[in-house]
Amino acid sequence: MSLYRKYRPQKFSEIIGQEYVVKTVLGAVTSNQIGHAYIFAGIRGTGKTTIARIFAKSINCLDAQNGEPCDKCKICQEVNGGSFLDLIEIDAASNRGIDDIRDLREKVKFSPNMGKYKVYIIDEAHMLTEPAFNALLKTLEEPPAHAVFILATTEIHKIPATILSRCQRLDFHKIENGKLIEGIKKIAEKEGIKIDEKSLKKIVAISEGSVRDALSYLDQVSS
Repeated sequence: MSLYRKYRPQKFSEIIGQEYVVKTVLGAVTSNQIGHAYIFAGIRGTGKTTIARIFAKSINCLDAQNGEPCDKCKICQEVNGGSFLDLIEIDAASNRGIDDIRDLREKVKFSPNMGKYKVYIIDEAHMLTEPAFNALLKTLEEPPAHAVFILATTEIHKIPATILSRCQRLDFHKIENGKLIEGIKKIAEKEGIKIDEKSLKKIVAISEGSVRDALSYLDQVSS
């Protein structure tokens, strides 16, 4: 298993950087003010899909503490294992047409199988076609109370204004070099990878603020 997958955060407290995003999402969970649609925008490898999954887990968790999922209950275990039926992940790069969104619109009407919310994560949302966006818009205008949509994108300028106006937007920024070095260093120590400070700084520099890229480079140099 790649380091990025092995060390993918399972709780908000494990996220490197993105304090503003985590604080906002945690606030929504603890105050029980869950929005029906969010847009997570930012460069690759900065935690958009990871935080979306933790968010889905926390609002469905059977024993959440101050917004953090317990990571022990049946729902948390199923989310971690990728088998939770009320968390639906859609890759818009492969499912970008109107028929795909029509199918989503039909299925979203049904109540959750096990959790409190059905969460739809639409990755690379900017890849949807114009007819697909129009079909999605109708669902965002009148969503079922049990549905939460999270659109993740690296190209926010390609998302139609009509969609943006119906979502809460959270911007993900490049991870600061210091925090990224600290995070990568901890993982290297856990893996028993001996690496000096100069090499760590080089990895972080070429990663350009992306945790995923940094861990991929660490994987490469360690082998």
